[in-house]
Amino acid sequence: MNHKADDDYDYLFKVVLIGDSGVGKSNLLSRFTRNEFCLESKSTIGVEFATRSIQVDGKTIKAQIWDTAGQERYRAITSAYYRGAVGALLVYDITKQVTFENVERWLKELRDHADSNIVIMLVGNKSDLRHLRSVQTDDSQAFCEKEGLSFIETSALESTNVEQAFQRILTEIYHIVSKKALASEDKPQPDKGTRIVVSETQPEEKKKSACCSG
Repeated sequence: MNHKADDDYDYLFKVVLIGDSGVGKSNLLSRFTRNEFCLESKSTIGVEFATRSIQVDGKTIKAQIWDTAGQERYRAITSAYYRGAVGALLVYDITKQVTFENVERWLKELRDHADSNIVIMLVGNKSDLRHLRSVQTDDSQAFCEKEGLSFIETSALESTNVEQAFQRILTEIYHIVSKKALASEDKPQPDKGTRIVVSETQPEEKKKSACCSG
């Protein structure tokens, strides 16, 4: 079978996980990227990310998924965390009403710091704890309709809808990006596929060294 090399991909999308501490962000990440779940998982300190590639419309999409602590004391990293993110999974715990109430605050932070076109999905995690549910699905759906978000309930423990959540958000991002690429094919795009690095070298020197080497 022809396995693609790890760095062989058509698109690279950065997706961030946000939400209160303890809602299961790290387990959603480990379940999707490594198919692992840790009941004893510690609070995330700082920022971690993991990658996984999926296929959408015959294209290889590499997702770089970032996870950060929900605690306030790590919020200083905000702008760097959101930089370049094209998607966000805003996670709450269906058994803890307060984590759902805080969704509004997280949404505000996203809208303050992230790109205005970021694709946002609300994720009600821990759906395996049905008997402890305190946030009703209808309330979450109504909130998402009002705010223009997509919505899914997941269980990282039972591996329910985790794959679907990431597949759906990555597919949605892909469709937006590929439409944009089609629309702008007529216009010159300096940043298409190249990272422009501003260095201190003068352009003349660069030209000189380029033509002298050989």
